[in-house]
Amino acid sequence: MPFDTPITRMLGVEIPIVAAPMAGASGGLLAARVTAGGGFGFLAAGYKSAESLMDELSLARGLLHLTPSDSLPIGVGYLCWQLEKPTVKPEVFLSAALDNHVHAIWLAFGNNLKEWIDFIRNYDAEHQRVRPTTIFVQVSSVEEALVASDEWKVDILVAQGNESGGHGYRSAPPLFTLVSSILSVLPKGGPPVLAAGGLVTGSQVASFLVLGAAGAVLGTRFLMTPESLYTDAQKKALVAAKSDMTVRTMAFDRARGTMDWPVGVDGRGLYNDTVKDMDNGVDTETVKEKFQAGVRDGNPDRMLVWSGMGVGLVSEIKNAEEVVYELGDDILQRLKAASELAR
Repeated sequence: MPFDTPITRMLGVEIPIVAAPMAGASGGLLAARVTAGGGFGFLAAGYKSAESLMDELSLARGLLHLTPSDSLPIGVGYLCWQLEKPTVKPEVFLSAALDNHVHAIWLAFGNNLKEWIDFIRNYDAEHQRVRPTTIFVQVSSVEEALVASDEWKVDILVAQGNESGGHGYRSAPPLFTLVSSILSVLPKGGPPVLAAGGLVTGSQVASFLVLGAAGAVLGTRFLMTPESLYTDAQKKALVAAKSDMTVRTMAFDRARGTMDWPVGVDGRGLYNDTVKDMDNGVDTETVKEKFQAGVRDGNPDRMLVWSGMGVGLVSEIKNAEEVVYELGDDILQRLKAASELAR
């Protein structure tokens, strides 16, 4: 496909589509299949141990038929508040990816992102990497984008709008406003911007390419693939969901005890009785017990299903490579149609 954007050039991919690193969903299988389809796949370090992360990287390497010394054309996404825990050895977690020669690392949700950026840059210098690691940084405001661009000199900005599934800053504006605002202030030669938040179709991606983004990040669409680590029950809930069924909440984090997120962060998922009970003041321990039972039983009225606002536009499970192909075709068709509007 004849796509030529800063992202396709920087990452060496055919289609300007990136699969988001989603904790509990994005493993080596999904990342490898997205890359094999012509996009760029990320796996999530999430809450994994360093050993588990290395297993996922080995899985991806095998699926892409690469030797241990070959560079690995996928990325790893880190929740930086995990790296910043006093009981964690961050260099071990970051080196697990860097030692595997991944092409990119995605950093989000931390108070010391500059420290991890410096670690990656120093690692590349010390190991004389011919291809430096591409650093993605997720932002939700113009101010964050300018710091990442001007001070940290990151390679790629991921602009995450309020429509995004999973965790994000509740104060983030809608994606169209956010991307437009960032593009209006970035200096010439600044990092390319990826649009992220509620996108599930190629026509949506095409609109952001026309706006000036270099590509798009999709998460929810890739949850609905055989390759995602979501359970069958979670995938069925997504397929059945409508776009007005998502909500921003901390109910699921309270129910599962993941409350170390930076101030201002919550998560968008499918509304269910877990959220309803938390909102209505039901005893937290009671909600936790019901939530845990729901996870065990695959009960959509209780379990966690992160989802972006575009979920209602997808109604079937398809393999990840096919999704990438279809997105690429759709983008191309919409761009061609748009070009005919001006004569």
